[in-house]
Amino acid sequence: MIVLAGLPGTGKSTLARALAERLSAPILDKDRIRAALFDPAAIEYSTGQDDFCMEVMLHTAAYLFAKERHRPVILDGRTFSRRYQRERVRAFADEQGVPLRWIECVCADEVARARLERDVAEGRHVAQNRTYALYLQVKAQFEPFEEERLVLDTGCDLTQCVAKVLAYLERPTSGR
Repeated sequence: MIVLAGLPGTGKSTLARALAERLSAPILDKDRIRAALFDPAAIEYSTGQDDFCMEVMLHTAAYLFAKERHRPVILDGRTFSRRYQRERVRAFADEQGVPLRWIECVCADEVARARLERDVAEGRHVAQNRTYALYLQVKAQFEPFEEERLVLDTGCDLTQCVAKVLAYLERPTSGR
């Protein structure tokens, strides 16, 4: 299981799509799942709704792993800025007996701001709350990562980012 973490606008979804193509892996995207499950008037972008959608993602991942254990699954659409969110995914991976790989996407604030403002102006993202103000709020509350992970600067070329992730996926893990 490959989990993309990072602040809004740091390139998680772009990277997820590129990795999915290279690895023939499905992407489970919290924002798309929310949009599929809830009528627009019922979307609230709350922690409770985020957690609910995350559980739907994990149930879906369990189904996919039962069908094709060797095929990776990519989790996208959540910042994983809170320790409990990462612990839940770790517990799930342990329950499933699947390796877990974290990719933390980072970029300069001005790069994220430009991406977020462009997406808002063009209506390019399904989550309507993805703004630079949200970026700053999540950044201020981000709980430090303790998990082994690849920290990836997505401000560089996407091809280079994908190559770094693929090399990281080839390395053995320490289990945490």
